[in-house]
Amino acid sequence: MPDLTFEAPKPEVIHGARDDWELVIGMEVHAQVTSRAKLFSGASTRFGAMPNANVSFVDAALPGMLPVLNEFCVEQAVRTGLGLKAHINLHSAFDRKHYFYPDLPQGYQISQLYHPIVGGGEVLVDMEPGVARVVRIERIHLEQDAGKSVHDMDPDMSFVDLNRTGVALMEIVSRPDIRGPGEAAAYLGKLRRIMRYLGTCDGNMQNGSLRADVNVSVCKPGKYEEYRETGDFSHLGTRCEIKNMNSMRFIQQAIDYEAKRQIAILEDGGTVEQETRLYDAHKGGTRAMRSKEEAHDYRYFPCPDLMPLEIEQSRIDAIAAALPELPDAKKARFVHDYGISEYDAGVLTADVESARFFESVAAGRDGKQAANWVINELFGRLNKEGLTIAESPLEPGQIGGIIDMIGRHEISGRIGKQLFEIMWDEGGDPAEIVRARNMRQVTDTGAIEAAVDQVIADNPGQVNKAQANPRLAGWFVGQVMKATGGKANPKLVSRLVQQKLGLQQPD
Repeated sequence: MPDLTFEAPKPEVIHGARDDWELVIGMEVHAQVTSRAKLFSGASTRFGAMPNANVSFVDAALPGMLPVLNEFCVEQAVRTGLGLKAHINLHSAFDRKHYFYPDLPQGYQISQLYHPIVGGGEVLVDMEPGVARVVRIERIHLEQDAGKSVHDMDPDMSFVDLNRTGVALMEIVSRPDIRGPGEAAAYLGKLRRIMRYLGTCDGNMQNGSLRADVNVSVCKPGKYEEYRETGDFSHLGTRCEIKNMNSMRFIQQAIDYEAKRQIAILEDGGTVEQETRLYDAHKGGTRAMRSKEEAHDYRYFPCPDLMPLEIEQSRIDAIAAALPELPDAKKARFVHDYGISEYDAGVLTADVESARFFESVAAGRDGKQAANWVINELFGRLNKEGLTIAESPLEPGQIGGIIDMIGRHEISGRIGKQLFEIMWDEGGDPAEIVRARNMRQVTDTGAIEAAVDQVIADNPGQVNKAQANPRLAGWFVGQVMKATGGKANPKLVSRLVQQKLGLQQPD
């Protein structure tokens, strides 16, 4: 691990009309388990299927149909817990959570209230290079998802799509350790990155694979510290839950709006009501959805159709031994092994595919050069084109070939960038393209010296200026590079220009 400075949670102070206030945020993240089958049935979890195509008798809650626990989903939850340095409970159990939704055929959701599969853990949230904060994880439990109500297909009727019904979710509940909108987005982003590395959730927020309920409250300065000392939540103020957020940007906007709304109520002498709210992205504000339920409102009781879940420690140990290298460890290794900055290592380890691509480019080459080409040239072009690393038209070997030819002084960095553009548009082997298009760098001292002499002879006025101000010698280098079509070795050109102008002694 790199040398990190761990900061205590720093509040984001909001200046109200009368007083200063601090934000307190906790998050309940619903992460869809990466699995081909649902939590309690063998029905497919494929996204984009025709409505109600992925529905088994169990999902539809037909009489007499009993749930059968998907063992792989359990392993995925354990894997996630281990990745978050959490305690894995050898004994857990499922409960029924009762509420009525038209898209919940059973009339209850099978979840885990009393005995979750994963206990306390933590997430290191990177705030800036070398500085991280710890957000504590309270629990992770497994539960089944509900279906989807569709209201925009008919003016008089609503429809129900049960494809998502029964899909396995991990609900990852944080402590109220998050202190600002930016930190909330950073926390969710880090959580998403860890699960993508683990292969336990694809993190696709657009498709609903990752959603967050954000609990927001405000308190007077110093009250949060009292909560941390006593564990008494009353110090934190009444919280409101913003439901089903699936965008980092909207999460930040919703938190900002909700905090200001609560402050305005309190400073006007009112009372914040505990409730569930929705964020309206078009209006840029939250609106009440329903009063916030407590556990007793859902009439929880142990699910009679499922036995308690018992996991042997040897099974957990085997899963732990097979875990991949996670983002923090990979980032530290990149800094150490490749000699790159922590910032660059963070960019390169943002996802598994990018890290793998970089390591292929850097294999046997200078790490800093490889990082520069991957980050500046490749990532820059991918962002411009709106492509992912998986959609890159270039392979690691092609970029590595450019770096190798620059290292052998066969091409200059400028020619390398031209070569990158050619391969982006047309593909091909870099060495073959250089040969076929006569792009090889000119290293013949005599030819370059002749070009330097010609430029100097053609520009006597500029010579006087450069001799009076040596920084102007770069103008001659540019003219020589232009005259040679960018093929001359820039270092050799610069040295010859300095010598010819009397600014440097000859070797």
